[in-house]
Amino acid sequence: MRKSISSLAATLAAGVLALAQHSTAPKTIAARIRSGPMLGYADLTEASVWIQTTGPADARLKYWPEGRRGEARTTPPLSANEKTDETALFVVSGLEPGTRYPYEILLAGAPASFPAGGTIGILTTQPFWQWRSNPPDFTVAFGSCYYANEPKVDRPGTPYGSDPGIFRKIAAMKPDVMIWLGDNIYYREVDFGSVAAMRRRNAIGREEPALQPLLSAAHHYAVWDDHDFGPNDSTWINRYWKESFDIFKTYWANPTYGARGVDGVFGQFAWGDVDFFLLDDRMYRTPERVAESPDKTMLGPDQLRWLEHSLSYSAAPFKIVVNGSQMLNSNSHGESFAHYVNEQKELLDWIVKNRIRGVVFLSGDRHAAELLSVTPAGSYPLYDFTSSPFTAGMSVEPAEAKNPLRVSGTSLVNDKHNFGLLRFHGACNDRTLDMQLYDETGKERWTYTVRGSDLVPRPRDGAARPRYLGHPACASLRG
Repeated sequence: MRKSISSLAATLAAGVLALAQHSTAPKTIAARIRSGPMLGYADLTEASVWIQTTGPADARLKYWPEGRRGEARTTPPLSANEKTDETALFVVSGLEPGTRYPYEILLAGAPASFPAGGTIGILTTQPFWQWRSNPPDFTVAFGSCYYANEPKVDRPGTPYGSDPGIFRKIAAMKPDVMIWLGDNIYYREVDFGSVAAMRRRNAIGREEPALQPLLSAAHHYAVWDDHDFGPNDSTWINRYWKESFDIFKTYWANPTYGARGVDGVFGQFAWGDVDFFLLDDRMYRTPERVAESPDKTMLGPDQLRWLEHSLSYSAAPFKIVVNGSQMLNSNSHGESFAHYVNEQKELLDWIVKNRIRGVVFLSGDRHAAELLSVTPAGSYPLYDFTSSPFTAGMSVEPAEAKNPLRVSGTSLVNDKHNFGLLRFHGACNDRTLDMQLYDETGKERWTYTVRGSDLVPRPRDGAARPRYLGHPACASLRG
């Protein structure tokens, strides 16, 4: 009897201890979506969606053709964990071209709420226009220099970052594509010596509430510049170049990075009948103050060769070359490809010699917006459309206020934060590009229009100009 009582007492004591431990144990908080969803690259039959969660989570993406929820499919689970900064990138293949797919993000098996509101997003595949119809009209938004304030580590005085409401203005334009031109976040002094701090800086920038609607409104592509690669004016000697590269790939969703064993954020993608070439102006960059020599480089010989051959291969009527630094500004007191004289000459000579049509440059960095143009001998005008900044401080060297390379009918914009739009439209053999600059209030500051037929090499030896033809995939429309 005494043994039974002792046994019962022990059992009761164990139960009380278990209850006490249960009541004091920390409760596990279910992970939520911290940032996103962000639409990444998209093609004819494949698209991507990126998220970041508030903690470790197994995430799935459930999607279905619009209006046909009964055909819903769910991806295998992806682990958003400490190793991935709690990010997950869903690559959804086997889709139908030109189709809208509503989707949900499932966390713990249930649809998760998006930071911008709601639980359903839309991803869209590109239309299959080739050999069937005119290419689609579409809009590309772009810009650079997003500084998110953090007072405890920012420099004293007036905050350097401004109201991020500009991102809502961009989203309201309903672009199909959004291209980030670098300085997409700004590493601070407290970040330079810590990879963990660099990761944290990206997460802070990405979770901005005003940014969330834009993340899910367009398909995003990106390059970097100095401030999201390392310290100011960073070059190839950056000690954390590899870690910075890994972080970039964690937070963006470009289709590819580099080429044939050559690392970098450079790559190519197509949208409609237009080819876009993303450049890496940091990983191989010689410090700008180094004296000019054949070895002084911004792109490096391998990336330059890739760009030249890619431009030669492209049949697109417009070839948009995207870079962090300005490409044509020989009057710049800041960073510019023009300060790499030999390398810039090699690229421009290649374009002229190989009679490559339709080249237009996009750039950021300068904390002001402008449209510059240079016409190499025997060529058509080359344009460099610079948009900067999104939220960082505005400035321009007084000596550049009247840059003779600036295109007539446009203006230097350094009184308002800004973003650019490229609107591609028209029939295949009459494709037109409207280059538009908008400020942070959504006001259009200027528009400059070029036709594909304006960006073709001059006929040789005084020959008559041939009829302009668009993309070869419109061959069936030429009759």
